Amino acid sequence: MKRGVALGTALVAILLLPGCATVRTLDAAKPGAPIIYSGTRLDWYSLNGGCCAQDRFGAAAPKYVALDLPASLVLDTLLLPFAVAAELGVGLGVRGGL
Repeated sequence: MKRGVALGTALVAILLLPGCATVRTLDAAKPGAPIIYSGTRLDWYSLNGGCCAQDRFGAAAPKYVALDLPASLVLDTLLLPFAVAAELGVGLGVRGGL
């Protein structure tokens, strides 16, 4: 039980971190930017010496890219069905806020 609570707390903390590459790319809404595994791709691009993440992804890379990569991979995998739907142009009618 404690392990599940700790895992849930860690997941919520990762989702709430403003430095997460996946969250940054979801907020970017840059036309032509990658949608599928966008945070993981941003981290990987930065780790391999990519120069212009802002131009390519619409978001700056996180400060600690190597630490963010596993979290972005998990979050991108969880969001994969939505990313594929968005890439295919399927409107899911999902809206945030009130």
